[in-house]
Amino acid sequence: MAQTTLTLNDSNFDEQVIASDVPILVDFWAEWCGPCKIIAPILEEIAEQNNGKLAIAKLNVDDAMNTARRFQVMSIPTLILFKEGQPVARIVGAKPKGQLIKDLEPHL
Repeated sequence: MAQTTLTLNDSNFDEQVIASDVPILVDFWAEWCGPCKIIAPILEEIAEQNNGKLAIAKLNVDDAMNTARRFQVMSIPTLILFKEGQPVARIVGAKPKGQLIKDLEPHL
């Protein structure tokens, strides 16, 4: 992961996401998830292109089951955009970069 992506877990989620000054897109993923691996480089590109106005974070659902349950993540990849500490958009499944940007832009 590049420096543009935060790594989250159950203990640092609220500190990093809920208290974030910028919108933060959380990627709920797992090592064994093929589609998660496909979108990872796309999320890196989006993070680099939106540095300062959007943060990208990754949360491994196998390591942070409590947070995944808290946000009712039933399948992965699930991307949840948090703005001012509140979830404002949810994207389930791997999508191409253009579609991800289109889904996120109204909230940025």
